[in-house]
Amino acid sequence: MGIELFNYLKRRKKGGGNALPTIEPETVPEYEAGYDVEKNTVIRLVNPKKKIKSAYKVSGLDDVVSKNNWKGWLYLAPVIILIAVFLLYPLVNTIIIAFTKDYSYATNTGNGFTFDNFGVILGLKNHVAANGQEAQEKFFLPYAVPNTMIITIVTVPLSILLALIIAVALNSIKWFQKFLQTLFFLPYVTNTIAIGMVFAVIFDKNGIINSLFGLGNFAWIHGANRWVAMIPLCIYIIWNSIPFKILILLSGLQGVDKQYYQAAQIDAAPKSKVLWRITVPLLSPQILYLMITSFIGAFKEYTSVVAIFEGPSTIKGSSTIKDMMTIVYYVYDNIYDNTSYAAAAAVFLFVIILLFTVLQFWASNKRVHY
Repeated sequence: MGIELFNYLKRRKKGGGNALPTIEPETVPEYEAGYDVEKNTVIRLVNPKKKIKSAYKVSGLDDVVSKNNWKGWLYLAPVIILIAVFLLYPLVNTIIIAFTKDYSYATNTGNGFTFDNFGVILGLKNHVAANGQEAQEKFFLPYAVPNTMIITIVTVPLSILLALIIAVALNSIKWFQKFLQTLFFLPYVTNTIAIGMVFAVIFDKNGIINSLFGLGNFAWIHGANRWVAMIPLCIYIIWNSIPFKILILLSGLQGVDKQYYQAAQIDAAPKSKVLWRITVPLLSPQILYLMITSFIGAFKEYTSVVAIFEGPSTIKGSSTIKDMMTIVYYVYDNIYDNTSYAAAAAVFLFVIILLFTVLQFWASNKRVHY
């Protein structure tokens, strides 16, 4: 059978022969040659001397693949080891510490399993303070969680929307396009702390903002109200995160088929409809990617608070008022003295990020077009 099929394919390549050669069903057993008796067609060319165990295995090919499996695992071994050491082990260890009672960072020991650590950070249970008195956790729920949520809800949609508008504008510009792309991408490669210091100067009481708008000595950062201080913080986060989003969306725009825009131009469709009916649906995979990564990044916000406020407070150097604290800042702030609480907060954040990511994937089933 193999020779007949080979000759048939050879004739087809030369331009001769239009029909598959007739093969007697009884001469080619189904389990040996991959021949479908009912449909009278050759399914797959196999070695007739071997019995095949699966319809998807091809003699001469599957054997090579199975023999070379160890090479694939060898190539992946360095990455797997790094993931196990720097990702899986810390993750599992953090979860264990979060459920360990009276865990000691110095001795790496505890007193058994408990849910008290989560009760403490959620304000359901008192803990023993440094002075030996029982006290309630006053930074996590009142400040860290709402601050993180505000940062996430405000900065993620605004940064993606602004990045989309800028990317569409850049894509339509022919002159100086590369120069403008570089200009918009500069904040992404600039040191985060340096940008934060610049924003701190701009929004200082004697800074440019107050001078331009005649606000006198209005406090935006140090000495400001917590909700007012959120404004420069969110502006800084958007400014710092927008270049990467522009790059992703611009690369997606350059891959869109121009026929869609030509058809819209023929129909005299307004630019707003072209943006929301053509551009956004065609960029939905990139937008989904940016939403997921942006939500994760916003939930893990830490450096922006350090860069602008030099600590988790609107009062510079204060250790009692931590009104600008985020969840990740809470983890770093307690990782040595209250390791169990820091681990519980990290697990809490992990669960929130996981839920948001699953929710976005679920919502994307009807909105994302590949």
